[in-house]
Amino acid sequence: MTATHPTPDLFALSDIRGPVLRPGDDGYAEEVTGFNLAALHTPDVVVGATGPDDVVAALRWAHATHTPVAVQATGHGANFPIDHGLLISTSRMTDVRIDPERRTATIAAGAKWSHVMAAGAPHGLAGLSGTSTDAGVVGYTLGGGLPVLGRAYGYTADHVRSFQVVTPDGTPHETDPAHEPELFWALRGGKGNVGIVTSLVCDLLPLPRLLGGGIYCPGEHAEALLRAWVDWTRTVPDEMCSAYTILRLPPIPQIPEPLRGGFWARVAIAWPGDPAEGESLIAPLRTAAPVTVDTVEVMDHAALDRIHIEPQDPLPARESCALLRDLTPQAVRAFLSVAGPQAGPDHPLLMVELRHMGAALSRPAAVEDAVCGRDAQYFMGAVGILAAPPAAEAVERATAALAATMAPYGTGHTMVNIHGTPGNEQDRARAWTPEAYERLRRDKATYDPDNLLRYGHTVPLPAPSGV
Repeated sequence: MTATHPTPDLFALSDIRGPVLRPGDDGYAEEVTGFNLAALHTPDVVVGATGPDDVVAALRWAHATHTPVAVQATGHGANFPIDHGLLISTSRMTDVRIDPERRTATIAAGAKWSHVMAAGAPHGLAGLSGTSTDAGVVGYTLGGGLPVLGRAYGYTADHVRSFQVVTPDGTPHETDPAHEPELFWALRGGKGNVGIVTSLVCDLLPLPRLLGGGIYCPGEHAEALLRAWVDWTRTVPDEMCSAYTILRLPPIPQIPEPLRGGFWARVAIAWPGDPAEGESLIAPLRTAAPVTVDTVEVMDHAALDRIHIEPQDPLPARESCALLRDLTPQAVRAFLSVAGPQAGPDHPLLMVELRHMGAALSRPAAVEDAVCGRDAQYFMGAVGILAAPPAAEAVERATAALAATMAPYGTGHTMVNIHGTPGNEQDRARAWTPEAYERLRRDKATYDPDNLLRYGHTVPLPAPSGV
């Protein structure tokens, strides 16, 4: 008879080459800690996988002992604490191999986008990273992946050619459009519901350079810059990628002057086309409000982090997002009422962002995948720092107020990677269309019938027939 949380028998994991640790062991705390410190993991056992064979062995043990399983690479998306069970860390699996003729990268489970950028740069090739190249490639891509250059090239998951994946019974699979196509569908946008990916192959783009950076105005001019940006987004070519952000930055050394400790409104720009054309396109934004800092420049694609300037050190963060149908004048007023200057200088959210969607993000993938959100014209995301109990409570209240205020202008859906802490089934389902959600549940029943992959933003198994 198996206990609900079995005590791991480490001898059964003796074939694993990487470390196998329990609470109290040297290195355990470091092994379970991810970038987002808001989720404190306390698994019964953690396996530091060194390659696919370690993942296979760990999952076969978990399957035999009915032990629930989670996986973590960098922990940027850690928003759900893992208690008990088995945590597989893939942070040692960082190999990246570039095929310059096919313009592809084979990327191991723990590799970061910075590893891919470094490997591709000598060939003038780049991957479709998000706003931080410190994030892991695989977890980001399994959730769809919303790239900085998304309007120009679509979701990162749309560009995956194949996966090496281990299903929860410990069986390795290779899947692509011609081999186990349903598994291939579920992995591209379905997050971690059907298996643990050990590597993927994705397309790279010939993008050695781009025009990118930020146009910063003092926060009191947030409304003028926002209204100008919204009007501007209705006129720009598909290749122009941008985001409007309200920033309330803490006075810490990691933030450069003069931004440190300030209240700012920013438009971030990423343009992969001719730099002169890009400069001409963004000229109206520079006259919309007084500009204090302007970092827009031609940069190597590997320097993508300079566009959004996201935190580089681990911190406890609360993320949330919503997909918006449009930004009407009423929606703009509503947004400013809960995030703009009138919300006050002590507003607890570090960042509230509106990203221009549409263009390639609205087009179907060449091979169908589980990515949703193609009907959204704008994305809204927010981040708050959970520094202490009073601050954490204030962040939660502000997050809830933002969501409630903007709900009338939303599609009702979120993006799984930035959804935040998953709630009940109704809340989790918002990351997919109803059709994709039910299809993902059926795939869950096929590949994980024992529901071993139950941590994080997972879907429930379908109800048994006749129930």
